Amino acid sequence: MKRSIVRKEVLPFLILFGSLLIATVIADALLHAMDLVWIGRYLGIPGTILILLSFFYSMRKRKLIQFGKPKTLLRLHEVLTWLGALMILVHAGIHVYTILPWLALVAMLVTLASGMTGQYLLDRSRHDLSAKRDIYAEQGLTKTSVDQEIFWDAVTVDLMKQWRAVHFPITLAFGVLGLTHILSIFLFWQWK
Repeated sequence: MKRSIVRKEVLPFLILFGSLLIATVIADALLHAMDLVWIGRYLGIPGTILILLSFFYSMRKRKLIQFGKPKTLLRLHEVLTWLGALMILVHAGIHVYTILPWLALVAMLVTLASGMTGQYLLDRSRHDLSAKRDIYAEQGLTKTSVDQEIFWDAVTVDLMKQWRAVHFPITLAFGVLGLTHILSIFLFWQWK
């Protein structure tokens, strides 16, 4: 029972997020090794489409659409966003030469991290904190003693509750920056 929320929940979250970055490096390296770098240039399109498809969950949650089970759409949201982000990261690679794509990329990574915080950490951490509180209470500890035992876990959960304050505005910023990037591509693409 002494395993902290940081070790039990935060560390696996960081590993999952890190796996996205590692998968990006591997995919980019493979494209370079097979002399298929040009494919990365076009991965932004399916990556963007996957991320847009992931918004069905948000639309269902806000009752803008009626089809689909929320839990199924949430899982689909998570998978499509991860895959879309992977494609966009490979698309960006290390070949970004202007500020707008870099800003869009950073906004996407922050959006992804804040979304994963809500999805992966918050619900599990609340449940774990409640279970710890119950176990300590069953052992006969006073409320003050229980509060002392779970203090740092409670602080961690309280900090994680702030994730929506970051997720929504950063998602909006990502959308605006991504759309601006796409529009600039249409304007400055060398159409031949």
